[in-house]
Amino acid sequence: MSGVALWEWPIDGPYRITFSGRRGGVSEGPFASLNLGRALGDDPERVDENRRRLCAAVNAPSERLALNFQRHSSIVNRARPGVRGTPGDGLWTDEADVPVLALGADCAVIALARTNRDRPAVGVLHAGRIGLLAGVVEAGVRALGGRVTGAIGPSIGPCCYEVGKEVAEPFRARFGSDVVRGRTLDLWTSAERALREAGCRSIERFDLCTACNPDLFFSYRRDGKPRGGQGVIAVVG
Repeated sequence: MSGVALWEWPIDGPYRITFSGRRGGVSEGPFASLNLGRALGDDPERVDENRRRLCAAVNAPSERLALNFQRHSSIVNRARPGVRGTPGDGLWTDEADVPVLALGADCAVIALARTNRDRPAVGVLHAGRIGLLAGVVEAGVRALGGRVTGAIGPSIGPCCYEVGKEVAEPFRARFGSDVVRGRTLDLWTSAERALREAGCRSIERFDLCTACNPDLFFSYRRDGKPRGGQGVIAVVG
């Protein structure tokens, strides 16, 4: 759809997988314009229209859209067409024409795809610092099964993500000393290593910082509240 800012993951298979930005929607003020989160204080009707536009951009039926009530957990649910609000931070499906959506506004949003050609399936993850340490990536890869590949979408970069010792030390211990440089955390590399350790055959990184690009993305660290959220949408078929 014209005007909707999208970053496509051009993976082989019967897949349409896309990361969204903040352009191309109908929301206003701090939610301008393609805000996808209803729990952030935006007008629900505007959010629903934004989600409809995103689904149209990937040629997916918006009435079958599935998404979680995200809680910074390691819970990954099997999507049910049109079901929204189940607690969790990952969704997967092997059913055709069931779009799945995960949201973020600095946290990593990750797409997964099963590359077994006879068994297509996709997954989406909301993977912030809490979810990464809790194991949401491992749970997502395990839920898909088979041969899995992943893509790490726009999220806060090591240029901007300052953290304290209470965050830095667990990440050093889990993902290596080099993921923390000074006071900044490299969420991209941490997510990549989590995917590799979980068994992903190949991984793509977009390396786009949400905090550095206010014209392209929402950012919690940059803007605080209220603010909107972007996401990753994936569909089989």
